[in-house]
Amino acid sequence: MATAVDVATVEASLRAEKRGGPSEWLRVIWRFARRKPLGAICGVIILLMLICALFVDARLFGSSEPVIAPDHYNHQVFGEENLGMSWEHPLGTDRLGRDILSRILYGARISVIIGLSTVTIAALAALALGSLSGYYGRWFDVVMQRMVDVVLAIPPLLLLIYGISVFAVDPAPYRRMFWIIVIIAVIVTAGAIRVVRSAAIATANNAYIDAARTIGATSPRIVARHIAPNVVPVVIVLATVNVGVAILAEAAISFLGYGIPEPFPSWGAMLSLSGSSEFRAHPEQAIWPGLAIAIAVYSFNMFGDALRDVLDPRLRGSR
Repeated sequence: MATAVDVATVEASLRAEKRGGPSEWLRVIWRFARRKPLGAICGVIILLMLICALFVDARLFGSSEPVIAPDHYNHQVFGEENLGMSWEHPLGTDRLGRDILSRILYGARISVIIGLSTVTIAALAALALGSLSGYYGRWFDVVMQRMVDVVLAIPPLLLLIYGISVFAVDPAPYRRMFWIIVIIAVIVTAGAIRVVRSAAIATANNAYIDAARTIGATSPRIVARHIAPNVVPVVIVLATVNVGVAILAEAAISFLGYGIPEPFPSWGAMLSLSGSSEFRAHPEQAIWPGLAIAIAVYSFNMFGDALRDVLDPRLRGSR
């Protein structure tokens, strides 16, 4: 009998290990795709966007030669300005004879870098500050929420323009990108802290938190082992949605001329007012970057909504 029990235990553990392998991940992805087909389609679009950002050229391999893009983003061909769609230039060329498709693909790299960097900083900051604010309360919560009120009271676009005008005075593109990421992350963090704080307060009122205090667990341990892990799903959903917010914010300031300077391609800069005269004669040049922004933002929003429905137990019955 003991031998049979041991064999059954070993078989159960082996089955558990198998369920935790790649096949289990494939089953999870398949269940997600069946339950949320729109979210799965948007997830595929996001994956393609990430692939374009990584392999639009051979930068990862120490070269600047285009890989996915048909041409370099700043390659100008005189005499081929404002061309229409063709086999050589699938989306045409702009007023300087540069391939629009190549610039859109390179622009995906900038959008991905700014979007993912922003939400990473914002997610970690909101997770830490929101958890501490929701658990400790009292003076810490009051000070934190008044600081959040100050940030949220200022229109985001004005705060972005002011922050870039003050801190990003250096026209170097990478330094300008760094400050764009930081300023957008501050704005996104302010909104996310309140959501995380609400989830932390709800978690702190559970009975197992009182039980942890009873057995002598310290407040930092409770926050690290119980509060923060339980609000991580909320942070993940916020992060996926806020990627679209960050991409849209970068496009807005680039459109106004405060973004990454030329010749670096940005979807918002491709829609800037400097090209408005060409847009009247060649409106398709405004359609493609605008469509790229719309698809990217929509995909991240829908994927975030699908994740929310899957990760939130209260919404698991929704369709």
